[in-house]
Amino acid sequence: MLAAKIDRREFLKRLPLFADVTEEELAAIAAETQELHVPRGTPIFHRGDPCRGFHIVIYGQVRLGFVSEQGDEKIVEIIGPGFSFGEAIMFMEKPYILGATAVADSMLLHISKEAVFGELARNAAFARRMLAGMSRRLHGLIKDVESYSLRSGSQRIVGYLLKDEPEGDGAQVSLSVSKKHLASRLNLTPEYFSRVLHDLSGLGMIAVKGREITILDIERLRAYEG
Repeated sequence: MLAAKIDRREFLKRLPLFADVTEEELAAIAAETQELHVPRGTPIFHRGDPCRGFHIVIYGQVRLGFVSEQGDEKIVEIIGPGFSFGEAIMFMEKPYILGATAVADSMLLHISKEAVFGELARNAAFARRMLAGMSRRLHGLIKDVESYSLRSGSQRIVGYLLKDEPEGDGAQVSLSVSKKHLASRLNLTPEYFSRVLHDLSGLGMIAVKGREITILDIERLRAYEG
């Protein structure tokens, strides 16, 4: 999983979280940072593993989820470049309650909790940004619960297609992960997800080619989303 070493400070200082960290502090954090190159499909950690820090995605994608007793995987979140995961469990000092797996070939930085706790003690702005990041994630999870509870499956799919506010008819939407993974993220079965895309295509609202979706009638999609 580990590859040739890089200058981790160069990656860290490009991240908003470390915007006002001094060069000396950055060097101390980098010394407690591990560079991970994770091939697609490789687990990063499993549910129940001890949490010794948090991860930042430099490139690639990571899915967070758990497996039911029946062997079905439920994806809770998909993390892309520039975003982090594992902070809340790090602060709770408990084992991971979810597993993490690379969706694509990925590069991650793992920052030890000792480095984080040291910087929190020195830098109030760092603490505020870390709290802001966790608050955004909590807000997103609450919105997910609201969506699962109050919106139909088809509305969730249309909402996903429109979430980045495509610019009208002809706009392209690229699914960043497989339809199976995206269906799990939306709390749907893969069969239902594919059927809704097929129905929307039959109604002339979208055109589907693999993971590329073309918006054909954005106004009707918006009305369909409700």
